[in-house]
Amino acid sequence: MSDEESNIKLRREQMKKKYLEYGIDIFEKHELLEILLYYCIQKKDTNIIAHRLMNKFGTLSGVMDAPYDLIVESGVSENTAFMFKFLTEFMGVYRNDKLQNGSKVVNRDILPQKLINLYLSKNTEMAYLILMDLNLKELYSGIVSHGSIINTELNIPKICELAIHHSAKYAIIAHNHPGGTSLPSQADIIATINLYQTLKYLKVTLIDHFVVAGDDCVSFHDAGIMFKSKEEFMSSSFYNSSLLG
Repeated sequence: MSDEESNIKLRREQMKKKYLEYGIDIFEKHELLEILLYYCIQKKDTNIIAHRLMNKFGTLSGVMDAPYDLIVESGVSENTAFMFKFLTEFMGVYRNDKLQNGSKVVNRDILPQKLINLYLSKNTEMAYLILMDLNLKELYSGIVSHGSIINTELNIPKICELAIHHSAKYAIIAHNHPGGTSLPSQADIIATINLYQTLKYLKVTLIDHFVVAGDDCVSFHDAGIMFKSKEEFMSSSFYNSSLLG
């Protein structure tokens, strides 16, 4: 083993011991990234690589949230880029698993945080559907479309197919605004009305729509914009309002 390899091994042992003795808060952000890289890069100084990534993407979260291709282009392996993307989404699943209650009843108090966790690191818009029975017990949850939230992209046919298949009585929809604000747009409201009216024919009630942006989550129901028709929306104070995104 060369002197360089010995020094790298020694530093890694010291960093691991430091974590076990003092916890994670004692480390700088680039040091956390350095430690994470231990498990993809065996014989290189990951402190140098961590600094390079932080300089390129600005922050630790910027590194973890960067698109896969850009991470690879920064000079690390595909295996490392995969680990970053997988770990970030894994943490969202982990956090939601801790929030999940055993009865599977949808809890509106924790739902906003669950959705924030779900959209963690997502760089494109996607719609997420929750279907429930009469007792608000979750029957289905999952991503139903990718791309813009405007009508055809919401994939209403797929949502209806899922609602019928699971014999749902209630539904909640959510989507994200990557890099934007959590304020719903008029297009979001119109798309929600179209979905509400379509599900109504199936005797399924759409009870809320959430918009997520970063750590913010807006409920249509709580904001008073869960309109049941375009006429109701157009006659409201929210129509053409600056309060919308």
